[in-house]
Amino acid sequence: MDTTLAASPGKAGDYLRLWRKRRRLSQLDLALAAEVSQRHLSFLESGRAAPSRQMLLRLAEQLDVPLQERNAMMLAAGYAPTYTEHTLEHPSMAPARDAIERVLKGHEPFPALAVDRHWQLLMANAALGALLDGVRDRGLLAPPVNVLRLSLHPDGLATRIDNLAEWRAHVLERLRHQIASTQDPALADLLRELAAYPVGGQPPSAHAVAPEGAGVFVPLRLKTPGGLLSFISTTTVFGTPRDVLLAGIAVEAFFPADARTRQALERLAPA
Repeated sequence: MDTTLAASPGKAGDYLRLWRKRRRLSQLDLALAAEVSQRHLSFLESGRAAPSRQMLLRLAEQLDVPLQERNAMMLAAGYAPTYTEHTLEHPSMAPARDAIERVLKGHEPFPALAVDRHWQLLMANAALGALLDGVRDRGLLAPPVNVLRLSLHPDGLATRIDNLAEWRAHVLERLRHQIASTQDPALADLLRELAAYPVGGQPPSAHAVAPEGAGVFVPLRLKTPGGLLSFISTTTVFGTPRDVLLAGIAVEAFFPADARTRQALERLAPA
């Protein structure tokens, strides 16, 4: 069976086999990690034995299966989905929404934003707006905004990114790692789209890598009317999510990489 972005399997055993192969584990490896017999695991994968709900959850945890795929696995086995999938506006998500808002607000005057697992913008702080001036295709700013598309699109921020080739290589490599972990076909489509964008008028190179000796981090250097701004970024995720949306939310916070950038952003902040 093809283990690379294959179509969703139809039986719980197929899911187990598919994700085990994606994680490059033998039946023995998984059986030892989950503390079950290899024989029983073999029976589960072949359909000769029906898995209990608890067994499926245990194996999915060991395989680090994304929550939405765990729900699909449960349905395939005849069980109700285990994890909710609410919007951020749902009442049960109020504590998470409040936490995100506090992180975003607390990061001002520096830019920060929250995205879902497909890099669609959910929330942002006031400091982000100043960085979006000059986006030629305003359609890129129409909801749902995909922040990776916005950053690398020729009519988005790409023309303002001073180190575009380096930043693009970082973004594409990060996206490849995410795809390897989640096997999400929507992310694979996004990667193909982004990799096809030209780089400063030159043909794209889908497998570009950051240059050696580039330093301890990849900065984002953005050209603005007030001069060059340089950022480093951090990513924050929820530690114990039990909701599909929440599990995919990441808060991307940008910090000034030099004194000039810090001073420029502090001047732009409202009094």
